[in-house]
Amino acid sequence: MHNIRNGLLAGLAATVVLSILMIMKAAMGLMPQLDLIGMLAQMVGQPDVRLVGWVVHATIGIVGYGLVISLFDHGGTGSFLGRGLMIACVGWFIMMVVLMPMPGAGFFGMGLGIMAPIMTLILHLVFGAVLGWVYGALKNSVHRTS
Repeated sequence: MHNIRNGLLAGLAATVVLSILMIMKAAMGLMPQLDLIGMLAQMVGQPDVRLVGWVVHATIGIVGYGLVISLFDHGGTGSFLGRGLMIACVGWFIMMVVLMPMPGAGFFGMGLGIMAPIMTLILHLVFGAVLGWVYGALKNSVHRTS
């Protein structure tokens, strides 16, 4: 049960960091055509309700990725940071070939330009690093107090 709790907390931390970066990107006017929150809202049929996009974003980050990293806790070698980065790369690839085409951005978001896959990869790597690092830190703190 600790694994799932740690996963959800790590997913929360990574989602908060990613959300801040996304807000900063928008505030700086970087790639306004790459509006991931708007895309998520559009994909669930609510293109004019940005809150829906944020809820989907938070659910994927906290619950989806949080559960995945907790499942990768058993077995395997390597650091949790590395596992977080690997999970993020898989998530990025799925986003590029499944999710990006759905709102019309094309495979790898190429309809938005060459920077779309690069920027989303960077954001995913930051997310994965935070996810893995926080999960590992929480796991180590549980072992020290047990």
